[in-house]
Amino acid sequence: MLTHERNHIFYVGVTNNIERCISEHKSASFGIHVGHYNIKKLVFFEEHSDIRIAIRREKTIKKWKREWKKNQITEMNPDWKDLNLDWDLSKYK
Repeated sequence: MLTHERNHIFYVGVTNNIERCISEHKSASFGIHVGHYNIKKLVFFEEHSDIRIAIRREKTIKKWKREWKKNQITEMNPDWKDLNLDWDLSKYK
């Protein structure tokens, strides 16, 4: 789950390469949704071994109310820090 600096707009998605996906979000242009709202901060993620389970979970999370999403994030990441800050994303540019 990604958000922006004020933590009230969320993006939920599935990927088979989270580092590449984050790199794409960080370089997103203003013309697309994630670029327009500056949704570039990874605050929550889950790993699944089966893509079907991951997609099912994504669909479930997308249906959650904002408060449920905030509660889930706070449990994993109480400070809402950007979880990808230590990754070397330059290899995806």
